Amino acid sequence: MKIAYTLASGRGETNIIVADLVRELQTRGVKLCGTVQIDIDRDKNEKCDMDVTVLPGGPTIRISQSLGQASRGCRLDPEALEQAVALTEKALDDGADLLIVNKFGKHEADGRGFRNTIARALELGVPVLVGANKLNVDALVEFCGGIAEPIPAEPDRLLQWALDEIVMSKVA
Repeated sequence: MKIAYTLASGRGETNIIVADLVRELQTRGVKLCGTVQIDIDRDKNEKCDMDVTVLPGGPTIRISQSLGQASRGCRLDPEALEQAVALTEKALDDGADLLIVNKFGKHEADGRGFRNTIARALELGVPVLVGANKLNVDALVEFCGGIAEPIPAEPDRLLQWALDEIVMSKVA
């Protein structure tokens, strides 16, 4: 079964590319599960809010915590992320053509978050597309045991990969 990841160079670009891909796949009637991330800009002196929309149709969950302007630690709200994971797992169990995980982040690199969901999707024969970031891409590759295929962060290439994998998973 196929798993791929994509990594755009600019800050927040992977989120935008994955969200655009989701919209295109949904217009084509693809049954998706997973998450897309939307960053909400705040005052220029504050960090953005991070929300994820659980596919196929919500809810949207704030996964960041406001820790104040002087904070340096991780802003992830682990309980909120785990809520998104649980909802994604339910959608996966209800049947999906493709699992999209907006980011394999520190939580996943540390053995939590969407790791079990990704493994479950592959067990079910559901292709998986994961957004990566520079900090955790090595942990993602290691987690996947070398089978994850890197796909350039180009909309046409990502769409073609997704459509091809969905067709192949239906044949298998």
